[in-house]
Amino acid sequence: MKRKGILLVVSGFSGAGKGTLMKKLVESYDNYALSISMTTRKPRAGEEDGKAYFFVEESTFLKKIEEEKVIEYAQYCGNYYGTPKEYVEEMLANGKDVILEIEIQGALKVKEKYPDALLLFVMPPSAAELKSRLVGRGTETEEVIDQRMARAVEEAEGIEYYDYIIVNDVLENCVKELHSIVSTAHNTPENNQEFIKNIREELKSLSKGE
Repeated sequence: MKRKGILLVVSGFSGAGKGTLMKKLVESYDNYALSISMTTRKPRAGEEDGKAYFFVEESTFLKKIEEEKVIEYAQYCGNYYGTPKEYVEEMLANGKDVILEIEIQGALKVKEKYPDALLLFVMPPSAAELKSRLVGRGTETEEVIDQRMARAVEEAEGIEYYDYIIVNDVLENCVKELHSIVSTAHNTPENNQEFIKNIREELKSLSKGE
């Protein structure tokens, strides 16, 4: 029986380490694929189409929205960013567990369209640790760090909508825990509808002595 992939929607506070966690997960196991976003912004030096992003014209992006070929999208700094439906569904059909890293609002929109998606929220072990990580980056001003902490206060109000929280303390342990959650999800009835249907049909057939 060929299994279908699971759509993993991952959110978390800035500084919680979700990007590092997802990268390590993909490197550690071969059944994951990071979703590639589509954007109307121009490629930067070294960015290849189909790797960093799918780069398209605004007219193409708007047409795909109209045709419902974009799972979720947002506009940022004058450019559109979104998740192409065709790419994600192709990966899922091929048995890949597709990782979609987006904010809470987008995550809830995806859950409406894909009720069997798995929503995961990445958290630090404490708020103090979160601020320490943001400061430790050494790339942001104190003002930006304060903005990110204020944003985390808002995001913390939506955690209950998620299926699981992932506390990112020791990276290696966190990766194993996350993989274990996904492996377990593959065995739920919701993710085995076709298998259940086939078993039921076989049971009926055999119970009639055929």
